[in-house]
Amino acid sequence: MSDFSEIVKAIEGGATPDELAGLRIPDTFRAAYLHEDDMKRFEGMESDDKDPRVTYRVGQIETPQLAPDEVLIANMASSINYNAIWSAIFEPIPSFLFLWGA
Repeated sequence: MSDFSEIVKAIEGGATPDELAGLRIPDTFRAAYLHEDDMKRFEGMESDDKDPRVTYRVGQIETPQLAPDEVLIANMASSINYNAIWSAIFEPIPSFLFLWGA
């Protein structure tokens, strides 16, 4: 399964919390994301010359496995704000450096 249509139908149909908890989470989902391999793409460029459209990717990604202390939430809406743009041009420093194991 690679889409959330079953979950959306359940939510729109007024499913109970127990019914929602029993639904299967898809293995993949569509997302806008950044890739660590692009961190040096803008090296040596002035900030005004960096185009975040170059590094933002859109596609299917694997749904991460949740740790015992993590939860999956439903996002009702999203947008790209200036914090997301900074992440996409890797300024002031790449956000990947804040991840565990970096």
